[in-house]
Amino acid sequence: MARDHRKLRVFQDAHRLTVAIYKHTKTFPKDEWFGLRSQMRRSAVSIATNIVEGSARRTTREYLNFLNIARGSGAEVAYFVELTFELELLAKDSFGVLARMCSQLVPQLESLVQQVAQLVAEERKAERTKNLKRRAPSSRSPEPRA
Repeated sequence: MARDHRKLRVFQDAHRLTVAIYKHTKTFPKDEWFGLRSQMRRSAVSIATNIVEGSARRTTREYLNFLNIARGSGAEVAYFVELTFELELLAKDSFGVLARMCSQLVPQLESLVQQVAQLVAEERKAERTKNLKRRAPSSRSPEPRA
């Protein structure tokens, strides 16, 4: 199934969040460059890249798996935004921007996961129905043997 991730608003918002995370974490102290800053950036990148990779997969079930990973990364980024603000690594204005972006993105991811999970359930049901019809005994009487 061909899917174009660029058409998804959730992908566009995830991309914008990633760019914003990079911009707003530039001022983190050097001792956090390989700690919270790095982890926060990797989690943000993970959201968009998992949407992209899932979109490129052949089955809806695989797509759903990658969307679930993206959703988890979204929750992780939201936590990092709160944590870095509490640790006074993130300025108040940066916190406001990033927290607002996260509060919009995470529900979008959840909604997309639910929609795709419904598609997976419908595909499974259709496949079971197809298999049952294939296995059902023929309504014709068997040919008499000579």
